[in-house]
Amino acid sequence: MNKVILMGRLTRDPEVRYSHGDNPMAIANYTLAVDRRYKRDGEDSADFISCTAFGRAAEFAEKYFRQGLKITVSGHIQTGSYTNRDGQKVYTTKVIIEDQEFAESKKSGDGVGNKKNGGQQENTETDFMQIPDGIDDSELPFA
Repeated sequence: MNKVILMGRLTRDPEVRYSHGDNPMAIANYTLAVDRRYKRDGEDSADFISCTAFGRAAEFAEKYFRQGLKITVSGHIQTGSYTNRDGQKVYTTKVIIEDQEFAESKKSGDGVGNKKNGGQQENTETDFMQIPDGIDDSELPFA
């Protein structure tokens, strides 16, 4: 099975173009910065994953996605290759998007907590507090 699910932040606004022909279709290309779970030399690290969306998904990306936005995507991996101008073979890997959605609310912004409640984020629409990083699930009174 070829299935991938990613959550990350857009490195730039999506680049959208339209195919030629009787029924032009939108094609959006964007790159996700996906954090790794481990740190190398104490530094955060990320993978930069190329993604392509077609049709309505591409139009949605063009309308709503902006650099820095945290999104979740699912799709399948597509590999390919081409020969560059120097005659060298270049191998490519990208995710063909089947589904995409927002991974944070507009109010959470860049994910940085506010100072009002000690750096912990608060969702003012429901008054639920975001669970801080580093809390083990076994420490919670509910599961």
